[in-house]
Amino acid sequence: MIQGTFRSKSDQKDGGENPIREKEEAVVEKMVTEFEENSRKIEKMKSLLYTAGNVEVGNTPYEVVKETRTYRLAHYYPLASKLSKTPILLVYALINKSYILDLQPDKSWVRSLLRQGFDLYLIDWKTPTNVDKFTSFDDFINCYMDDCVEFVRKKNFVEKITMHGYCMGATMSVIYASLYQEKVRNLATIAPVIDTAKDTTVMGNFCKHINIDKMFNSVGNLPPEQLYACYSTLKPFKQGVNKYFNLAENIDNDQFVQNFLRIEKWLYDTPPIAGETIRQWIKDIYQNNRLVRNEMKIGNDIIDLSKIKIPVLNIVAEEDHLVSSECSVPLNDVISSTDKRLMRFHTGHVGLIASTYSQNNVLPKVGQWLRSRSQ
Repeated sequence: MIQGTFRSKSDQKDGGENPIREKEEAVVEKMVTEFEENSRKIEKMKSLLYTAGNVEVGNTPYEVVKETRTYRLAHYYPLASKLSKTPILLVYALINKSYILDLQPDKSWVRSLLRQGFDLYLIDWKTPTNVDKFTSFDDFINCYMDDCVEFVRKKNFVEKITMHGYCMGATMSVIYASLYQEKVRNLATIAPVIDTAKDTTVMGNFCKHINIDKMFNSVGNLPPEQLYACYSTLKPFKQGVNKYFNLAENIDNDQFVQNFLRIEKWLYDTPPIAGETIRQWIKDIYQNNRLVRNEMKIGNDIIDLSKIKIPVLNIVAEEDHLVSSECSVPLNDVISSTDKRLMRFHTGHVGLIASTYSQNNVLPKVGQWLRSRSQ
Protein backbone atom coordinates (compact mmCIF):
# COMPACT_ATOMS: atom_id res chain seq x y z
CA MET A 1 0.00 0.00 0.00
CA ILE A 2 2.73 2.41 0.89
CA GLN A 3 4.67 1.63 -2.28
CA GLY A 4 1.54 2.09 -4.31
CA THR A 5 0.85 5.49 -2.84
CA PHE A 6 4.27 7.16 -3.33
CA ARG A 7 6.29 7.33 -6.54
CA SER A 8 10.04 7.25 -6.66
CA LYS A 9 12.13 10.28 -7.63
CA SER A 10 12.93 8.61 -10.93
CA ASP A 11 9.20 8.20 -11.65
CA GLN A 12 8.63 11.92 -10.88
CA LYS A 13 11.49 12.87 -13.17
CA ASP A 14 10.35 10.66 -16.03
CA GLY A 15 6.68 11.40 -16.25
CA GLY A 16 5.14 12.99 -13.18
CA GLU A 17 4.89 16.59 -12.07
CA ASN A 18 7.91 18.20 -10.40
CA PRO A 19 6.96 21.55 -8.77
CA ILE A 20 10.51 22.28 -7.69
CA ARG A 21 11.89 21.79 -11.16
CA GLU A 22 9.14 23.86 -12.75
CA LYS A 23 9.86 26.70 -10.31
CA GLU A 24 13.56 26.56 -11.08
CA GLU A 25 12.90 26.63 -14.80
CA ALA A 26 10.57 29.61 -14.39
CA VAL A 27 13.26 31.48 -12.45
CA VAL A 28 15.89 30.73 -15.09
CA GLU A 29 13.54 31.76 -17.87
CA LYS A 30 12.80 35.04 -16.09
CA MET A 31 16.53 35.66 -15.60
CA VAL A 32 17.20 35.06 -19.29
CA THR A 33 14.36 37.39 -20.30
CA GLU A 34 15.58 40.13 -17.97
CA PHE A 35 19.15 39.70 -19.20
CA GLU A 36 18.07 39.99 -22.82
CA GLU A 37 15.92 43.04 -22.04
CA ASN A 38 18.71 44.74 -20.08
CA SER A 39 21.15 43.99 -22.90
CA ARG A 40 18.76 45.58 -25.39
CA LYS A 41 18.42 48.69 -23.19
CA ILE A 42 22.18 49.02 -22.76
CA GLU A 43 22.83 48.72 -26.49
CA LYS A 44 20.14 51.31 -27.23
CA MET A 45 21.56 53.60 -24.55
CA LYS A 46 25.09 53.32 -25.99
CA SER A 47 23.82 54.14 -29.45
CA LEU A 48 21.91 57.20 -28.20
CA LEU A 49 24.86 58.52 -26.16
CA TYR A 50 27.11 58.35 -29.22
CA THR A 51 24.75 60.77 -30.96
CA ALA A 52 24.03 63.03 -27.96
CA GLY A 53 25.95 65.90 -29.54
CA ASN A 54 23.50 65.99 -32.44
CA VAL A 55 20.40 66.66 -30.34
CA GLU A 56 18.76 69.97 -31.24
CA VAL A 57 18.91 72.86 -28.77
CA GLY A 58 18.42 76.62 -28.94
CA ASN A 59 15.76 76.59 -31.65
CA THR A 60 14.02 79.89 -30.85
CA PRO A 61 14.59 82.12 -33.94
CA TYR A 62 16.96 85.08 -33.64
CA GLU A 63 19.34 87.21 -35.65
CA VAL A 64 22.92 88.11 -34.79
CA VAL A 65 22.88 91.90 -34.69
CA LYS A 66 26.47 92.39 -33.53
CA GLU A 67 29.47 90.06 -33.58
CA THR A 68 33.07 90.42 -32.44
CA ARG A 69 35.90 88.02 -31.79
CA THR A 70 34.69 87.49 -28.22
CA TYR A 71 30.87 87.47 -28.40
CA ARG A 72 27.73 87.43 -30.49
CA LEU A 73 24.77 89.65 -29.63
CA ALA A 74 21.55 87.82 -30.51
CA HIS A 75 18.20 89.56 -30.94
CA TYR A 76 15.23 87.19 -30.73
CA TYR A 77 12.29 87.63 -33.03
CA PRO A 78 9.17 88.67 -31.09
CA LEU A 79 6.48 86.12 -30.24
CA ALA A 80 3.89 88.66 -29.07
CA SER A 81 2.07 91.40 -30.96
CA LYS A 82 2.73 94.04 -28.31
CA LEU A 83 6.19 94.50 -26.78
CA SER A 84 7.23 96.17 -23.55
CA LYS A 85 9.06 99.46 -24.02
CA THR A 86 12.17 98.47 -22.07
CA PRO A 87 14.32 95.84 -23.84
CA ILE A 88 16.01 93.07 -21.85
CA LEU A 89 19.69 92.24 -22.23
CA LEU A 90 20.30 88.69 -21.03
CA VAL A 91 23.86 88.13 -19.82
CA TYR A 92 24.91 84.51 -19.75
CA ALA A 93 27.77 83.08 -17.70
CA LEU A 94 31.25 82.36 -19.05
CA ILE A 95 30.74 78.70 -18.10
CA ASN A 96 29.15 76.17 -20.49
CA LYS A 97 26.92 77.43 -23.32
CA SER A 98 23.98 79.82 -23.35
CA TYR A 99 21.52 77.41 -24.99
CA ILE A 100 20.58 76.14 -21.53
CA LEU A 101 18.33 79.22 -21.51
CA ASP A 102 16.64 77.90 -24.66
CA LEU A 103 17.02 74.17 -24.13
CA GLN A 104 13.78 73.09 -25.82
CA PRO A 105 10.52 74.87 -26.73
CA ASP A 106 8.55 73.76 -23.66
CA LYS A 107 11.42 74.45 -21.24
CA SER A 108 12.86 77.66 -22.63
CA TRP A 109 13.49 80.70 -20.45
CA VAL A 110 13.98 82.75 -23.60
CA ARG A 111 10.79 81.62 -25.32
CA SER A 112 8.69 82.24 -22.21
CA LEU A 113 9.88 85.84 -21.90
CA LEU A 114 9.21 86.39 -25.61
CA ARG A 115 5.68 85.04 -25.28
CA GLN A 116 5.13 87.41 -22.38
CA GLY A 117 5.86 90.34 -24.67
CA PHE A 118 9.48 91.23 -23.94
CA ASP A 119 12.03 92.45 -26.46
CA LEU A 120 14.96 90.17 -25.75
CA TYR A 121 18.69 90.29 -26.51
CA LEU A 122 21.32 87.75 -25.40
CA ILE A 123 25.10 88.01 -25.08
CA ASP A 124 26.46 84.70 -26.33
CA TRP A 125 30.12 84.45 -25.32
CA LYS A 126 32.50 82.83 -27.79
CA THR A 127 35.14 80.27 -26.84
CA PRO A 128 38.35 82.02 -25.71
CA THR A 129 41.63 81.10 -27.37
CA ASN A 130 45.22 81.25 -26.11
CA VAL A 131 45.46 84.95 -26.98
CA ASP A 132 42.64 85.63 -24.48
CA LYS A 133 44.73 84.49 -21.51
CA PHE A 134 44.98 88.03 -20.12
CA THR A 135 41.36 89.05 -20.82
CA SER A 136 39.99 90.34 -17.51
CA PHE A 137 36.72 91.40 -15.92
CA ASP A 138 37.62 94.93 -16.92
CA ASP A 139 37.34 93.82 -20.57
CA PHE A 140 34.08 91.96 -20.04
CA ILE A 141 32.35 94.67 -17.99
CA ASN A 142 33.69 97.95 -19.35
CA CYS A 143 34.13 96.90 -22.97
CA TYR A 144 32.06 93.92 -24.14
CA MET A 145 28.98 94.32 -21.93
CA ASP A 146 28.96 98.10 -22.24
CA ASP A 147 29.22 97.85 -26.04
CA CYS A 148 26.18 95.55 -26.07
CA VAL A 149 24.21 97.88 -23.80
CA GLU A 150 25.02 100.83 -26.06
CA PHE A 151 23.92 98.88 -29.13
CA VAL A 152 20.58 97.91 -27.55
CA ARG A 153 19.93 101.44 -26.33
CA LYS A 154 20.53 102.95 -29.75
CA LYS A 155 18.63 100.27 -31.66
CA ASN A 156 15.59 100.63 -29.43
CA PHE A 157 15.83 104.41 -28.94
CA VAL A 158 15.81 104.11 -25.14
CA GLU A 159 17.98 105.56 -22.41
CA LYS A 160 17.80 102.52 -20.13
CA ILE A 161 17.53 98.75 -20.51
CA THR A 162 16.77 95.84 -18.19
CA MET A 163 19.93 93.92 -17.28
CA HIS A 164 19.17 90.24 -16.69
CA GLY A 165 21.95 87.81 -15.75
CA TYR A 166 22.29 84.12 -14.88
CA CYS A 167 24.84 82.64 -12.44
CA MET A 168 28.25 84.16 -13.21
CA GLY A 169 26.46 86.39 -15.71
CA ALA A 170 24.23 87.61 -12.88
CA THR A 171 27.27 88.65 -10.84
CA MET A 172 28.68 90.43 -13.88
CA SER A 173 25.33 92.19 -14.31
CA VAL A 174 25.43 93.35 -10.69
CA ILE A 175 28.92 94.75 -11.19
CA TYR A 176 27.86 96.48 -14.41
CA ALA A 177 24.79 98.03 -12.76
CA SER A 178 26.93 99.44 -9.96
CA LEU A 179 29.10 101.23 -12.54
CA TYR A 180 26.56 102.23 -15.20
CA GLN A 181 23.34 102.80 -13.31
CA GLU A 182 22.32 105.61 -15.66
CA LYS A 183 21.90 103.02 -18.42
CA VAL A 184 19.98 100.37 -16.44
CA ARG A 185 16.29 100.66 -15.53
CA ASN A 186 15.95 97.25 -13.84
CA LEU A 187 18.33 94.55 -12.65
CA ALA A 188 17.13 90.94 -12.57
CA THR A 189 19.55 88.28 -11.30
CA ILE A 190 19.32 84.49 -11.28
CA ALA A 191 21.55 82.70 -8.73
CA PRO A 192 24.21 85.43 -8.46
CA VAL A 193 27.47 84.75 -6.62
CA ILE A 194 27.61 87.52 -3.99
CA ASP A 195 28.72 86.52 -0.47
CA THR A 196 30.97 83.49 -0.82
CA ALA A 197 31.61 83.29 2.93
CA LYS A 198 28.10 81.86 3.10
CA ASP A 199 28.51 79.49 0.15
CA THR A 200 28.75 75.94 1.54
CA THR A 201 28.65 74.08 -1.79
CA VAL A 202 31.38 71.70 -2.94
CA MET A 203 32.20 74.09 -5.77
CA GLY A 204 32.51 76.98 -3.33
CA ASN A 205 34.87 75.05 -1.07
CA PHE A 206 36.91 73.92 -4.08
CA CYS A 207 37.32 77.50 -5.31
CA LYS A 208 38.40 78.67 -1.87
CA HIS A 209 41.30 76.21 -1.72
CA ILE A 210 42.58 75.95 -5.29
CA ASN A 211 45.97 77.50 -6.13
CA ILE A 212 44.64 79.53 -9.03
CA ASP A 213 47.89 81.50 -9.54
CA LYS A 214 49.78 78.26 -10.15
CA MET A 215 47.11 77.06 -12.56
CA PHE A 216 47.13 80.38 -14.40
CA ASN A 217 50.91 80.35 -14.76
CA SER A 218 50.99 76.74 -15.97
CA VAL A 219 47.97 76.43 -18.30
CA GLY A 220 46.67 79.96 -18.92
CA ASN A 221 42.98 79.56 -19.72
CA LEU A 222 41.06 77.16 -17.49
CA PRO A 223 40.77 73.93 -19.54
CA PRO A 224 37.26 72.52 -20.04
CA GLU A 225 38.40 69.09 -18.79
CA GLN A 226 39.24 70.51 -15.37
CA LEU A 227 35.95 72.36 -15.18
CA TYR A 228 33.96 69.24 -16.02
CA ALA A 229 36.01 67.24 -13.51
CA CYS A 230 34.85 69.75 -10.88
CA TYR A 231 31.23 69.21 -11.91
CA SER A 232 31.65 65.47 -11.55
CA THR A 233 32.69 65.81 -7.90
CA LEU A 234 29.59 67.79 -6.92
CA LYS A 235 27.18 64.85 -7.00
CA PRO A 236 29.38 61.87 -7.90
CA PHE A 237 26.69 59.19 -7.63
CA LYS A 238 23.82 61.17 -9.13
CA GLN A 239 25.96 62.62 -11.94
CA GLY A 240 27.97 59.45 -12.42
CA VAL A 241 26.32 56.06 -12.04
CA ASN A 242 22.73 56.81 -11.08
CA LYS A 243 21.84 58.99 -14.06
CA TYR A 244 22.75 56.16 -16.46
CA PHE A 245 20.67 53.69 -14.49
CA ASN A 246 17.75 56.09 -14.84
CA LEU A 247 18.40 56.44 -18.55
CA ALA A 248 18.42 52.66 -19.02
CA GLU A 249 15.17 52.32 -17.08
CA ASN A 250 13.50 54.98 -19.24
CA ILE A 251 15.22 54.22 -22.53
CA ASP A 252 11.92 53.65 -24.35
CA ASN A 253 10.42 56.94 -23.12
CA ASP A 254 11.29 59.33 -25.95
CA GLN A 255 10.52 62.46 -23.94
CA PHE A 256 12.74 61.38 -21.05
CA VAL A 257 15.55 60.43 -23.44
CA GLN A 258 15.46 63.73 -25.33
CA ASN A 259 15.49 65.70 -22.07
CA PHE A 260 18.42 63.63 -20.83
CA LEU A 261 20.43 64.09 -24.03
CA ARG A 262 19.94 67.86 -24.08
CA ILE A 263 21.19 68.26 -20.52
CA GLU A 264 24.03 65.83 -21.19
CA LYS A 265 25.08 67.81 -24.25
CA TRP A 266 25.11 71.04 -22.25
CA LEU A 267 27.11 69.49 -19.38
CA TYR A 268 29.85 68.27 -21.72
CA ASP A 269 29.78 71.37 -23.94
CA THR A 270 32.18 73.24 -21.67
CA PRO A 271 34.48 75.87 -23.20
CA PRO A 272 37.67 77.08 -21.52
CA ILE A 273 37.54 80.30 -19.47
CA ALA A 274 39.92 83.20 -20.02
CA GLY A 275 42.81 82.78 -17.56
CA GLU A 276 42.94 86.24 -15.97
CA THR A 277 39.15 86.35 -15.66
CA ILE A 278 38.86 83.03 -13.81
CA ARG A 279 41.87 83.98 -11.67
CA GLN A 280 40.20 87.20 -10.55
CA TRP A 281 36.85 85.41 -10.13
CA ILE A 282 38.32 82.86 -7.74
CA LYS A 283 40.78 85.12 -5.86
CA ASP A 284 38.67 88.24 -5.47
CA ILE A 285 35.21 86.75 -5.10
CA TYR A 286 35.65 83.27 -3.63
CA GLN A 287 38.92 83.43 -1.71
CA ASN A 288 38.87 87.04 -0.48
CA ASN A 289 35.12 87.78 -0.73
CA ARG A 290 35.89 91.28 -1.98
CA LEU A 291 32.67 91.85 -3.94
CA VAL A 292 30.27 91.87 -0.98
CA ARG A 293 32.81 93.87 1.05
CA ASN A 294 32.91 96.58 -1.64
CA GLU A 295 36.63 96.00 -2.15
CA MET A 296 36.72 94.45 -5.62
CA LYS A 297 38.46 96.51 -8.30
CA ILE A 298 37.37 96.48 -11.93
CA GLY A 299 39.61 98.62 -14.13
CA ASN A 300 40.08 101.85 -12.20
CA ASP A 301 36.92 101.50 -10.13
CA ILE A 302 36.19 99.93 -6.76
CA ILE A 303 32.83 98.14 -6.97
CA ASP A 304 30.44 99.51 -4.36
CA LEU A 305 27.19 97.53 -4.35
CA SER A 306 25.55 100.06 -2.05
CA LYS A 307 25.45 102.47 -5.01
CA ILE A 308 22.77 100.35 -6.69
CA LYS A 309 19.42 102.12 -6.26
CA ILE A 310 17.43 100.82 -9.24
CA PRO A 311 14.67 98.16 -8.97
CA VAL A 312 16.25 94.73 -8.34
CA LEU A 313 14.78 91.25 -8.62
CA ASN A 314 16.91 88.46 -7.11
CA ILE A 315 15.87 84.90 -8.05
CA VAL A 316 17.42 82.00 -6.12
CA ALA A 317 17.05 78.23 -5.97
CA GLU A 318 16.78 76.67 -2.51
CA GLU A 319 18.31 73.38 -3.72
CA ASP A 320 21.12 74.92 -5.76
CA HIS A 321 24.26 72.75 -5.55
CA LEU A 322 26.43 75.18 -7.56
CA VAL A 323 25.58 78.51 -5.92
CA SER A 324 23.90 78.11 -2.56
CA SER A 325 20.95 80.39 -1.92
CA GLU A 326 22.75 81.74 1.17
CA CYS A 327 25.43 83.08 -1.17
CA SER A 328 22.90 84.87 -3.44
CA VAL A 329 20.42 86.30 -0.91
CA PRO A 330 22.82 88.93 0.57
CA LEU A 331 22.53 90.98 -2.63
CA ASN A 332 19.25 92.35 -1.30
CA ASP A 333 20.94 93.36 1.95
CA VAL A 334 23.88 95.31 0.52
CA ILE A 335 22.17 97.35 -2.23
CA SER A 336 20.40 100.67 -1.54
CA SER A 337 17.34 100.01 -3.71
CA THR A 338 13.98 100.63 -2.09
CA ASP A 339 12.28 98.58 -4.82
CA LYS A 340 13.85 95.17 -4.36
CA ARG A 341 12.40 91.67 -4.38
CA LEU A 342 13.75 88.26 -3.42
CA MET A 343 12.10 85.22 -5.00
CA ARG A 344 12.95 81.76 -3.61
CA PHE A 345 12.02 78.55 -5.38
CA HIS A 346 12.31 74.91 -4.30
CA THR A 347 14.41 73.65 -7.20
CA GLY A 348 18.02 73.40 -8.33
CA HIS A 349 20.45 75.50 -10.37
CA VAL A 350 19.32 74.20 -13.77
CA GLY A 351 15.76 73.45 -12.69
CA LEU A 352 15.37 77.14 -11.92
CA ILE A 353 15.64 78.04 -15.62
CA ALA A 354 15.13 74.91 -17.73
CA SER A 355 12.30 72.77 -16.39
CA THR A 356 8.55 72.36 -16.35
CA TYR A 357 8.63 73.67 -12.79
CA SER A 358 10.34 76.82 -14.02
CA GLN A 359 7.76 77.36 -16.75
CA ASN A 360 4.82 76.93 -14.37
CA ASN A 361 6.11 78.54 -11.18
CA VAL A 362 9.11 80.79 -11.81
CA LEU A 363 8.65 82.56 -15.14
CA PRO A 364 5.08 83.83 -14.62
CA LYS A 365 6.19 85.66 -11.46
CA VAL A 366 9.39 86.92 -13.06
CA GLY A 367 7.47 88.18 -16.09
CA GLN A 368 4.95 89.96 -13.92
CA TRP A 369 7.70 91.76 -11.99
CA LEU A 370 9.51 92.78 -15.16
CA ARG A 371 6.34 93.89 -16.96
CA SER A 372 5.28 96.27 -14.21
CA ARG A 373 8.67 98.01 -14.41
CA SER A 374 9.22 98.00 -18.17
CA GLN A 375 6.50 100.34 -19.49
